[in-house]
Amino acid sequence: MAKKEAPKYSLDFGKKEKVLNYACQTYQLSRPNKVGAVMALIRECQPKTIQEWQKWYFENAYTDGKNNTKITTENLQELGVRLHEKIIGVVIPEWQEAFAQLTLDDCIDYIYNLTINRTFDGYIREKSVIYDGLAKIFPEIQFEESSSELDHAGDIDYLGFIENKAIGIQIKPITAKANFGNYSPSERMRRSFQDFTNDFGGKVFIIFSLDGEIGNKDVIEKMKIELERLKSLN
Repeated sequence: MAKKEAPKYSLDFGKKEKVLNYACQTYQLSRPNKVGAVMALIRECQPKTIQEWQKWYFENAYTDGKNNTKITTENLQELGVRLHEKIIGVVIPEWQEAFAQLTLDDCIDYIYNLTINRTFDGYIREKSVIYDGLAKIFPEIQFEESSSELDHAGDIDYLGFIENKAIGIQIKPITAKANFGNYSPSERMRRSFQDFTNDFGGKVFIIFSLDGEIGNKDVIEKMKIELERLKSLN
């Protein structure tokens, strides 16, 4: 029996998809603070049809942030206008300039740099954040590098064991998100973080590395609270 394929409602933008994705992510136009926590909303709705989901979304969706506002069709249209402005006014001119200047040596150097130099830089930053930072703040936690399977599948760089429980640590360079205070994990990452908590008991914390030091200092207090919670469970 042939496998029944689920209907797809997503539009096909063809070759334009890459440009739209790049600009939308670069300027964070689909973050929860712009369109709400869409995956959480649709799971709460449990719609049978796309019409039911659309109605629920516009009745219940609010921006995620300090000043929550209700989302309307006009809000989404405004985001689309902003996306177009960014692509036309910034992305295309920047790419045209980059294309005009790009050489074969640039491509060769980029692959080498990505493979050797950046990997080493990231490795040193991770070690410094963990062993020069967190391990001194939390001497009772035993930090271990994650397995390759957990790193790739679960976005976890290090585990911090408290007896038979563990917290997860993901380390990001500060350049990954200059304004890390507004950083929001993707829905896929949220799911993988929840899977980690289900398996190991503890939460996952994102650490922003600033030259090998912890850039988002507020995460330390959150880790202290989680540490006390895990201790109470052991």
